[in-house]
Amino acid sequence: MTDDRIVDRRTAERWRPAWADIDLVAVRHNAGVLRAAVAPAGLCAVVKADGYGHGAVSVARAAVEGGASWLAVALVEEGIALRDAGIEVPILLLSEPPVDGMTEAIGRQLVPTVYTRPCIDELAKAAAAQGLTAVDVHLKVDTGMHRVGAALDDIVGLADAIAEAGPLRLGALWTHLAVADGEVAGDAEFTQLQLERFDGAVGALAAAGHAPPLTHVANSAGAIAFAGSRRDLVRCGIAVYGVAPTPALADTLADITGGERLRPVLSLRTRVTYVRNLEAGARPSYGRRRPLPTAATVATAPIGYADGVPRRLFDEGGEVLMGGQRRPLAGVVTMDQIVIDCGPPDQAAVGVGDEVVLLGRQGDQEITADEWAGRLGTISYEVLCGIGPRVPRHPFG
Repeated sequence: MTDDRIVDRRTAERWRPAWADIDLVAVRHNAGVLRAAVAPAGLCAVVKADGYGHGAVSVARAAVEGGASWLAVALVEEGIALRDAGIEVPILLLSEPPVDGMTEAIGRQLVPTVYTRPCIDELAKAAAAQGLTAVDVHLKVDTGMHRVGAALDDIVGLADAIAEAGPLRLGALWTHLAVADGEVAGDAEFTQLQLERFDGAVGALAAAGHAPPLTHVANSAGAIAFAGSRRDLVRCGIAVYGVAPTPALADTLADITGGERLRPVLSLRTRVTYVRNLEAGARPSYGRRRPLPTAATVATAPIGYADGVPRRLFDEGGEVLMGGQRRPLAGVVTMDQIVIDCGPPDQAAVGVGDEVVLLGRQGDQEITADEWAGRLGTISYEVLCGIGPRVPRHPFG
């Protein structure tokens, strides 16, 4: 939620040479590409979970500089951290705040999401206690995600409650798309159904005399794939960090923007701390899981599963970049270290201090979060958010 992990790289490398570079030029580029793609809709950059593990404050600033007019977070404390850093654009809370956090949330000018009558009542009390008379709230309707959000039949009653609450105003109606990335048959049809349900909610509010000044529906996938979901604002998370929700959507975005593509923001790097030669058949690391096929130079680097390098990466053929070449892991990932097969000793050119890239580019080779996700049967979001708190983030640009 803060940038406590962001330290000077030279200091970090003196302690332990493992870090994540955060390319703020790429953040600005991605925000600009997305803003242009969805115009005239505005861009809300989602920076929850410490900016998907990239550092929320630095990413938020860069996203705003790149064209985002809103930010979104999951927790009250995440929003407070942005305000403490001097960020002044509107900040949306994506779920109802807890009662104990309401006073602080509205006092720091965070925009609460609401979808229950008790939350509306408590927010009205908190606003009145602070002498506030015009606190915007965003009413969320559940159109099929079934996580949080008001039932369609309850929307008018909740809008009435907001209007009657005195200090509160209906600032927006919004919803969230469940399958806009469209990876399974029927996903596109379900997304269209969600849009139809949302339009029905807008119409019901209008018939009851409510006209929210904003509507927003699209996440990253919706913003790219469904023009009808863009409305007044789009909420982009993963795309801001340079990763399309699916590889196919990367191409779709390029088609929309005349060839512009997202740029990955984070690269994960370390340095070799130990080198040794081992005979064919040696079995490095815990479990002695796999013999070296030939005699090899094996390098050790100080990063492991405590830092977000999944233990399963070895079993799934994970590689790193060294000297501009792909090198396989030589043994299972441990808590604090990895071992790398650098090839036959008479061919390996590796020494202590050499850079190792786990995620990112080196020379003309690149390892992406999508590659890890594909090997591990997960999604790039989890890969990026999983990079641990003891990895210093080094923002640049």
